[in-house]
Amino acid sequence: MRVHFIIHESFEAPGAYEIWAREHGHHVTCSRVYAGDALPSGVDDIDFLIVMGGPQDPATTAEECTHFDAKAEQAVIAAAVRAGKAVIGICLGSQLIGEALGAPFDHSPEKEIGKFPVSLTQAGQQHALFAHFGQTLEVGHWHNDMPGLTPDATVIAYSEGCPRQIVAYSSLVYGFQCHMELTPQVVELLIANSENDLSRAAEYRFVHTPAELRAHDYQEMNQALFTFLDKLADRYSQSRK
Repeated sequence: MRVHFIIHESFEAPGAYEIWAREHGHHVTCSRVYAGDALPSGVDDIDFLIVMGGPQDPATTAEECTHFDAKAEQAVIAAAVRAGKAVIGICLGSQLIGEALGAPFDHSPEKEIGKFPVSLTQAGQQHALFAHFGQTLEVGHWHNDMPGLTPDATVIAYSEGCPRQIVAYSSLVYGFQCHMELTPQVVELLIANSENDLSRAAEYRFVHTPAELRAHDYQEMNQALFTFLDKLADRYSQSRK
């Protein structure tokens, strides 16, 4: 399996997604756009396209962030979807998937930073790739926005602070507003680059302090993510036969 990551910032690392890919012996490539790497010129050599998060949003301009080109990334995503590739977006990546499919992103009702439960919708509980999540699962959060919904999209999970935590756009395309990739190492990177938000944690209902973030155990959600990825890989392989 050939897994390609689009990474917007050094502190928005792939974490558990990359752990899964490397532990399975998949071929991993990256476009680290913050470091000047080019986006893929095509998707023929990609099986899984995984678009990571970042402090940007799909409306961020080149003047606001010189290394981020939302339209160019949306073109890569749209090409991967048309080619029947597996596509996953995390946070900003989920919003870019929605935009690429014609569904504008929106602001989330609440800022969420920390580890909080998501609840699965009835469709989510019955979905073959998510049934192992159970009715609720505690997952990582680090966001202000949420992905748009196409007419064919299905909301898989929501939280008290955000109605669109996981979205299925098709059988192979998924948006995760939540951050199931968090590991202690990734959390440290995010803490170091979120001083302003975390210093105001008391002002928000769903923002944890650095001490609380460091105290969380992220292994259960990582394992749930690994199982989802295994199932998606199997579904993708079947689709190519």
